[in-house]
Amino acid sequence: MKYTPIEGVDKKTTNRYEAVIVTSRRARSINTHRLKLLEMMMENSEVEIDGTKITTLALRDVIEGRVKFEIPSSDKQSEIQ
Repeated sequence: MKYTPIEGVDKKTTNRYEAVIVTSRRARSINTHRLKLLEMMMENSEVEIDGTKITTLALRDVIEGRVKFEIPSSDKQSEIQ
């Protein structure tokens, strides 16, 4: 099993909490895509699903910069409150 270093996530976001949110959103997106593939697999046996854990894939995507995210400005934050 290949080790995915979690330390690299801190460098892509401002803090660990933000990294958790970004990674969890990416993991949900990957899960949705896998569920669609699973449905296709039932109809067509040639469809293959990668066996790597979803959280591992999400972490790699964040570390490698494949996930784009935007930090809301403080103006938008004050409007919400």
